[in-house]
Amino acid sequence: MILAYWEIRGIAHPIRLLLEYTGTPYKELLYNYEKCSDYDKNEWFKDRYTLGLDFPNLPYLIDGNTKITQSNAILRYIGRKHKMCGDTEEEKVRVDILESQAMDFRMQLVRVCHDPNFMTFVDFSMYDILDLNCKFLPACLDLFPNLQEFLTRFEGLKKISAYMNSPRYLPKPVFLKMAKWGTQ
Repeated sequence: MILAYWEIRGIAHPIRLLLEYTGTPYKELLYNYEKCSDYDKNEWFKDRYTLGLDFPNLPYLIDGNTKITQSNAILRYIGRKHKMCGDTEEEKVRVDILESQAMDFRMQLVRVCHDPNFMTFVDFSMYDILDLNCKFLPACLDLFPNLQEFLTRFEGLKKISAYMNSPRYLPKPVFLKMAKWGTQ
């Protein structure tokens, strides 16, 4: 069995873990990712269309005549070989759902790591919660420079800054009169 991927942990790591856990003998072929911008000389691009893969991509797994790309398909293949996909239809469905959820979770992290400007609606709630905590207890983020930086970056966004400097901005009162704090 051959597992091929870039010379990084990446999406092949769960495959490696599963191969090790199941005691499956395999050889790993690592492509040098630092050459990936030089497509004419890159090892992977030289091999890509010579391997007989239906969808030439990394990672790929070759097990005899079986050639698979796509990390989840590889994981599922190994899982089926070792009866790790559930026994009943209900269990199989739950495993499929968990597989998709895990990939969604992974891709959110990938997006954040590849594009630090990536924002979701959750950033707006997180900003508000952190800002309120700082107003309630100004030193609460002293030990968390990353969260302080998040607040600064958020407030520095052009549209947010413009809103906060406009007469429409409503920083207080935070709560209705019946609250013990944040009413003025």
